[in-house]
Amino acid sequence: MLRSLLIALSIFVSAQAAVAEEVTLRAVSSFAEGTQFSKNFERFVKKVNTDGKGIIKINYIGGPRAIPPFEVGNAVRTGVVDMANVTTAFYTNLMPEADASKLFDKPMSEQRKDGTWDYFNKLLNEKVNAYYLARQYHNVPFHIYLNKKIDKLDFTGLKIRVTPVYKDMVEALGGTAITTAPGEVYTALERGVVDGYGWPITGIFDLGWDKVTKYRLDPGFYRVEVGVIVNLDKWKSLNDAQRKVLTDAALWLENLDSENPAAIKAEIERQAKAGIQPIDFGPAESKRFIDIANEAAWKAIIKNAPESGPKLRELGGN
Repeated sequence: MLRSLLIALSIFVSAQAAVAEEVTLRAVSSFAEGTQFSKNFERFVKKVNTDGKGIIKINYIGGPRAIPPFEVGNAVRTGVVDMANVTTAFYTNLMPEADASKLFDKPMSEQRKDGTWDYFNKLLNEKVNAYYLARQYHNVPFHIYLNKKIDKLDFTGLKIRVTPVYKDMVEALGGTAITTAPGEVYTALERGVVDGYGWPITGIFDLGWDKVTKYRLDPGFYRVEVGVIVNLDKWKSLNDAQRKVLTDAALWLENLDSENPAAIKAEIERQAKAGIQPIDFGPAESKRFIDIANEAAWKAIIKNAPESGPKLRELGGN
């Protein structure tokens, strides 16, 4: 009987130790819960909580109602939260050259092999006190959406809502750039405060913007980046098993990008049915548009980060 009691006590102590070792990470998204650019992160959270049971779990606090989008980067930096689903556009105040991520059109599997991820992560460690765990949506382009039809590649006289992603491009084409959080875009369009906005090809229906949008400028440009970043001090405090759960889930999350081509095709069809008309000025002007967009972006990145900007362009390959 004594031996049985000792065995039971040993099992109980071991179980308690395992529970004690489980770490909980506080996480937020810079996009509203359940919308296009939070959905896959929420799938990631569920996977970590299932695969990491007894080892690590994520307490998903929510979207912008918890922390405004442009404050998320600093919240990770200071440890207010441990993890965030956030685009680099929302923390260029901390790391200006993070904006270069939109110009990397190669998949993360390649970036992890050719040194791009290593270099970007090193900069993120130093400037944001964060670890770059995963990137999503490398194959999803941005577009400019308008309520006024244009007959040439010129934004003169147009007020366009921007984030740092497309601010320089809009200004290079003569437009007036107005920065707002995503939650303010619908009202700005409805009231005529802006004539259009930049946004990825997917996601406008989640936000109701289709009701106040008439045109989409083609072709798409740049590439969406929504990263999962972790406070660096918290990352360093995790043990090997906990990091493995997160890393394995991160690679799984990145592989979800294979779903994007079908989603983009369906989105274009849905926009057409909603009456959103494409504007396309033909191959020559399309190339000029992409060239202007790329050069405007790299010029601003290198100006703001003269040491790391050229290196990022070399790694980016354009």
